Amino acid sequence: MASTVGGMDLGPGQTHQAPSHTVHRYTVRTEWSGSTRAGYENYERAHVASAPPARARVDLSSDPAFGGDPSRLNPEQLLVLATSSCQLLSFLAVAARARVEVTAYRDEAEGVMPENERPMRITSITLRPTITVGPGTDEGRVRQLTEAAHRECYVANSLAIPVEVEPTVELTGW
Repeated sequence: MASTVGGMDLGPGQTHQAPSHTVHRYTVRTEWSGSTRAGYENYERAHVASAPPARARVDLSSDPAFGGDPSRLNPEQLLVLATSSCQLLSFLAVAARARVEVTAYRDEAEGVMPENERPMRITSITLRPTITVGPGTDEGRVRQLTEAAHRECYVANSLAIPVEVEPTVELTGW
């Protein structure tokens, strides 16, 4: 008999593990050097971020609208990127537990930050994944799994803003 989580069938022989009481901690390091002596218009926004023990370093800046370097990622993009990545990973997990074949996943995500609202902040994130699934997969099932993944997405659950998911399902092998 298949297990269910929140009404979602996990598939034959699949079980959902109860959450542990482990506390996960995520540490990052950001580094900047320069001078702000010349004022707001003249200081360097470029900085570097890392998350040891990962070796990758990310070159960051502020949004170009605020004097940043457009060739570098900015914190607002990272927030949207983290939300998109978390949804992708959550979706792949629920699809794998349900034994649904996913062959590709591409998201065109967008965060909205109006300048006229105070305090200025990202007010919404919309994820627009295009999910390609194997032959014989029911589109409705994929949409159910997308919703289940959204409920399990740690990053979206951590945000105090709406995160909408608008999937497009592509069926292969028909």
